Amino acid sequence: MVDNRKEIQRARMWRYFLDAATEVIEEDGIDHFTIRKIANKAGFTSSTAYNYFKDLSHLKFFAAMRFMSDYLEELPTYLDKGNNTVEKWLFSWECFCKHSFAQPKIYSVIFMDNLGSIPEELLEHYYQIYQNDLIGLQDEVKDIIMEHNFAKRSALFIQPAVEEKFIEEDDIEMISDMTLLIWKGMMNTIINKRRNYSQEEAMQMTLYYVYESVMKVIKPEKRNEINVSYSKIDT
Repeated sequence: MVDNRKEIQRARMWRYFLDAATEVIEEDGIDHFTIRKIANKAGFTSSTAYNYFKDLSHLKFFAAMRFMSDYLEELPTYLDKGNNTVEKWLFSWECFCKHSFAQPKIYSVIFMDNLGSIPEELLEHYYQIYQNDLIGLQDEVKDIIMEHNFAKRSALFIQPAVEEKFIEEDDIEMISDMTLLIWKGMMNTIINKRRNYSQEEAMQMTLYYVYESVMKVIKPEKRNEINVSYSKIDT
């Protein structure tokens, strides 16, 4: 009973701080994310916040997760567009690019930044406390979201394409890593303003290179079964 009360209290305190952190991001942006601002908004001291979050990057990670809700809700709709694993994977990339390039700094925190801890453990802890975030998602989506490592997620997703005779087993790891690097490269380009791409241009360019990379590993005799494509745009 005591342990149960402690867990209830911990979840309550997490929500106080995460609600405050979400408000700070909405009002000031994630660049102006400080533990003092969050603690003041939550009505506690900074030292109290550190009793529940190891450091600022962990609180930022958990707060950023909340801004993924639109992506998680829309992903099943994109998956339903595909008639095979490869099409579903490409449509899932389209959904991911749509949302990640709309909020690049949020998605950088979740998928790219150094958190000082193992992301998988942080993510598992998050969903233990906020299980309602997964309600209504297809089982295949839950499996993908719970595997934080992006390349592993991609490999997990596209693995059935081997049984469907689209891709050789040996190409799974390579194409998973390659598509991740394409997205990371464009995300770094956008965040660091190395090119003046709009959100739509960044999305279209990324999808084009992802599509071209994927098609190179699809068996020639199966390529006509992929009824989705992305074109390069002039920039």
